[in-house]
Amino acid sequence: MVSVRGVWGVGVCFTTLLTILYLHLAAELSTLRSALQQTGTAISLSATGPSSTATSSLDLDPEQFVIIYNRVPKTGSTSLIGLAYDLCAINAFNVIHVNTSKNSPTLSLSDQMKFVYNVSNWDEKKPGIYHGHVAYIDFVRFGVSRQPVYINMVRAPLDRLVSYYYFLRYGDDLRPNLIRKRQGNKMTLDECVLRKHVDCSPSVLWIQVPFFCGQHAECWVPGSDWALQQAKHNLVHQYLVVGVTEEMEQFVALLEAALPRLFHGALHLYQQGSKSHLRKTVKKVMPSEDTIARLQNTKVWRLENEFYNFALDHFHFLVRKGLIEDPNTGQITVRESAFNYEKIKPKKG
Repeated sequence: MVSVRGVWGVGVCFTTLLTILYLHLAAELSTLRSALQQTGTAISLSATGPSSTATSSLDLDPEQFVIIYNRVPKTGSTSLIGLAYDLCAINAFNVIHVNTSKNSPTLSLSDQMKFVYNVSNWDEKKPGIYHGHVAYIDFVRFGVSRQPVYINMVRAPLDRLVSYYYFLRYGDDLRPNLIRKRQGNKMTLDECVLRKHVDCSPSVLWIQVPFFCGQHAECWVPGSDWALQQAKHNLVHQYLVVGVTEEMEQFVALLEAALPRLFHGALHLYQQGSKSHLRKTVKKVMPSEDTIARLQNTKVWRLENEFYNFALDHFHFLVRKGLIEDPNTGQITVRESAFNYEKIKPKKG
């Protein structure tokens, strides 16, 4: 006869075994869920077991595209965004300007959270392009699974500085009656550099690296090697494409090829000429060789120039892979797709 104590012991062992099996199953389901989420497959648990669906928040859906164009000042961004405003009604998407207080490119943590939340959940404005002079914001830090698509443009550092310096003094032909904050100041860039004035200080030249680096304090330390490396990393890993001002036509062609849902017709519109140069600084005085030498002898310029050349090389790589330019006419066309699908099995029907 089996004793009560023996039956009780068997029961305890059986319960312990069930508990172990349950914990093991829970761990396996957790691992499976994580794996499926990484591959873009949603999973739901029901009484009949796990089932997957194809409607995951990670799916690539052109109707849910969110483009962020965090425009670097004086790189030709007005001309590019002008194309978007002309195309938005034709291609049925939205364009939203992000205006910051005092044109500050950095935001408080709470404002970053609000921006990330709004961009991620404002479904009525999808697909859409958000644009503004805002430094890169890492959406992953805020728990977002669907990242927006970042694009941008860069410009040769000295050219950008000259354009920005005289823009503050003389304005542009887009809004000639608008009074700029240095209106009436006749000091040339040569004089500014010679006097070591704040208007041409390293912090004024240090702009493209921090815009790509982001919202971290170190990004805005002029001449930071860490900021340069972070900017390079973000350009390659977080931006779909970064163009250069000097080759905007090729940039527009790449955008149309990669994002036809929004930019279909952009290249033709650009080539017509009406949107190829919307804003031009009224007056510029090119700096002397001595001024150029002084600026190029600073660490800030060297790092900014290194970043620009890094972006330029990567852009040229994308152009070579994606576009064909006729050497005689200069006509730009998109290369045909270089891959296809084959040997698809099992065959149906």
